[in-house]
Amino acid sequence: MWGHFALHRLGATPLWRQVHAHLRAAIENGALPCGARLPSTRALARRLLVSRNTVLEAYDALISDGLVEGRAGGGTKVSTRRRSAPLRSWDPAAVLRESQMPVFMESFRDPDGHVLFIRY
Repeated sequence: MWGHFALHRLGATPLWRQVHAHLRAAIENGALPCGARLPSTRALARRLLVSRNTVLEAYDALISDGLVEGRAGGGTKVSTRRRSAPLRSWDPAAVLRESQMPVFMESFRDPDGHVLFIRY
């Protein structure tokens, strides 16, 4: 299941992204059910013949995605709590539009001719 995939070492996609994509797919299609324990980073790195740092990056990305939970000394398990919706990317312009406070902007030029903007 998690150890039965091939990595394309000469491709443009970094190895950690490939590991992340394979594990994510296994979690999303149910091959790795909620609560399933993932192998240690050292064991998976040995099995895939990659650096442990490669596996650590893939696991960190899965944790960021909310798909797995990791604890020091407790291993890494598929999360039982799933995010209901994907996180939106942060758009500063949208935050300003959605906020309730008015935003005013003044522009000035410094002695070197650069334009400076002050928002309040």
